[in-house]
Amino acid sequence: MSAYPIRVRAIASDLADPAFTDELLLVTKDLDVGLAIYNAGASFAGPFLDRSLVDALRVVDVNVVGPLRFVHALAPALKARGRGGLVLMSSMAGFQGAPQLAVYAASKAFNIVFGESLWGELRRDGVDVLTACAGAIRTPTYAKATTVEARGMLDARVVAELTLNALGRGPTVVLGGVNKVALFVLRRLMSRRAVVAMMQRNIAKTVTQHP
Repeated sequence: MSAYPIRVRAIASDLADPAFTDELLLVTKDLDVGLAIYNAGASFAGPFLDRSLVDALRVVDVNVVGPLRFVHALAPALKARGRGGLVLMSSMAGFQGAPQLAVYAASKAFNIVFGESLWGELRRDGVDVLTACAGAIRTPTYAKATTVEARGMLDARVVAELTLNALGRGPTVVLGGVNKVALFVLRRLMSRRAVVAMMQRNIAKTVTQHP
């Protein structure tokens, strides 16, 4: 804190609640926000029809509607100023179907396309938009979900550094060498059908660890 002029304001807000952007704008109204990062995600593992519609809609509210509200609230000021950055955190799951993670994967696919579209719309206004696609991240939440160490797993600090270093080189960045190679194989060397089947097998192994 002594080395950098950093001010921290924390608010507790439900990202599935439409009112969260009102709270966000209120707490930042006297700040010149230069970089806005939507780093949040809701998910559940298991067959889609085994969960309630309420569960599925909450994932959509946090992962799809949340970024829409977030960008619509903060991006106008960045555009008016003529500089700044927007980052949407997505996932490797967003590049293909993921049985037992159907809603989560679909929501992250939305973020990839949404972010790329915004990059095209706002870059001439001086606003850098980046969608960062991570694989497994070594966090307490991941540790609670499974004991399996995923291939190419990254520390959260590394994810943050790689993402910030990629700003200005959008629209999309895949984080980590293992993930880059995996995406090349999945998209260029395998059929869509084979990729989905492989995802189904891999996710099933993880889900069975914690029913």
